[in-house]
Amino acid sequence: MRTLHTAPPFTELRLLLRDEAAEDLELRDSVAAIVRRVADGGDDALLDYVRQFDGFHPAKVADLRVDARQLEEAASSVAPELLQSLRRAADHIRRFHERQREHGFLDILEDGSLLGQRVAPLRRVGIYVPGGRAAYPSSVLMNAIPAAVAGVPQIAMATPAPGGEIQPAVLAAAWVAGVTEVIRMGGAHAVAALAYGTQSIAAVDKITGPGNRWVAEAKRQVFGRVDIDMVAGPSEILVVADDAADARHVAADLIGQAEHDPDAIAWLVTTSAALASAVPAEIERLLAANPRREIARAALEAHGLICVVPDIDVAAQVAELRAPEHLELLTAEPLALAGRIHSAGAIFLGAHSPEPVGDYFAGPNHVLPTGGTARWASPLGVYDFVRRTSLIGYSASRLRQHAPDVIRLAEAEGLHGHAEAIRVRLAPDR
Repeated sequence: MRTLHTAPPFTELRLLLRDEAAEDLELRDSVAAIVRRVADGGDDALLDYVRQFDGFHPAKVADLRVDARQLEEAASSVAPELLQSLRRAADHIRRFHERQREHGFLDILEDGSLLGQRVAPLRRVGIYVPGGRAAYPSSVLMNAIPAAVAGVPQIAMATPAPGGEIQPAVLAAAWVAGVTEVIRMGGAHAVAALAYGTQSIAAVDKITGPGNRWVAEAKRQVFGRVDIDMVAGPSEILVVADDAADARHVAADLIGQAEHDPDAIAWLVTTSAALASAVPAEIERLLAANPRREIARAALEAHGLICVVPDIDVAAQVAELRAPEHLELLTAEPLALAGRIHSAGAIFLGAHSPEPVGDYFAGPNHVLPTGGTARWASPLGVYDFVRRTSLIGYSASRLRQHAPDVIRLAEAEGLHGHAEAIRVRLAPDR
């Protein structure tokens, strides 16, 4: 990992962030070709891409589906202890997300007018669950449960199935979470099929869930045809630590993100030169026993950073600049420090709150904004699976009262028809 001693104005850090944000034009064009072909070619195009990229050869789109009986069988086939852990995690996630429910409102005014907002679930959503390098039953829970809590009646899950097989733990999670349809497809072609629909797959209203850069780019390109949660980049963590932090904890937490993907980003920001010196050796010790050490090592070498700062105020400024997906505060007073940092997807407070408790079990969603988008974006939640409709019902007296202002504003914008739509209702013969 690279070590950098820094203080404002953070010139080198800003250069690193700018390099990460560079657009891949070749990827953009390749994904656009896939999306267009699936949109135009439907089932046939989808099957061609599944055979090419997913590593199995279905005869028809119906062969991509996993029926409800198979989900229940998968739940029965996993270790009972794992199924129990999935159920407990689901309970925690569901309880947390039930607090996010919106119920709308309706105001009946004294003159009989009505103003309100109706909140209703989306009709059909697609959740993308990554596969390939690892299985992610936790992503099933985190995407499907908020949709179910929102009341979405159709939850279609797309996930890669190398050789046509989906790991039983992923299917068991789908059964626990209430997924209504599982489709064995991954990559940009899966996103396109969900967005545009095919002869055999119904289009969705929204696509959520993380994936590789092909999936992220495909989601970006279909936005507008459907809604999406976010364009997710590589997983990232920023650990802020002072001299009270344990180097083993820091090293383990950095590796925990780095093992996701060679593009994963892991930063340590510390006020302690001694900790900065100790962490690399601890990383080497822990990597020696990690089966995914080559992935983690590649990520740490390419995107790892140890940033030594003069004080905790500067550490908070670096965290704000990064606006990380995951922010761990391994400091003497983590809650006080959290209050000074505005932009982060999720904040983990203290040595007993390592990032994996958020990934799997605590309850808050682990689908989080990446690439600095935590400056304006939020974690996935129930609010992502509903739509809001305004209700406006004027009485005759309220229309007469407001008419002069409405007409005046419409005419100021040069919209005669708008003004006339008010006037015709005020005519004496009406």
